[in-house]
Amino acid sequence: MNESKQNLYEGMYVIRATLSEDARSKALEKIQNGITLHGGEILKIHDQGRRRLAYEIGGHREGYYFLLYFKVKPAAISELWREYHLNEDLVRFITLTAEKVVDKIEFKALEQVE
Repeated sequence: MNESKQNLYEGMYVIRATLSEDARSKALEKIQNGITLHGGEILKIHDQGRRRLAYEIGGHREGYYFLLYFKVKPAAISELWREYHLNEDLVRFITLTAEKVVDKIEFKALEQVE
């Protein structure tokens, strides 16, 4: 396996809703800096705004959702996760491999169940 190759990843980050706008942008910047410090490159950021969580997580009912597309070496992912677990501003996160960068996020409407 070639460890010098960078893979494309999709990361979803939920940041605490109780943060001020300035603190929220610093929390997002901390995530971005973590990626770039590990030799990664941010390709696209989708700000999904404040949304209600599906269920309560650590006393939080809402959060700010950010979807990032980035390239980084696979070995850096475990280090990033370790940093995310120490970040008190992150309510939840997930990192998945991606095949392409999505320019626009659209959700299909749910069909009515009768």
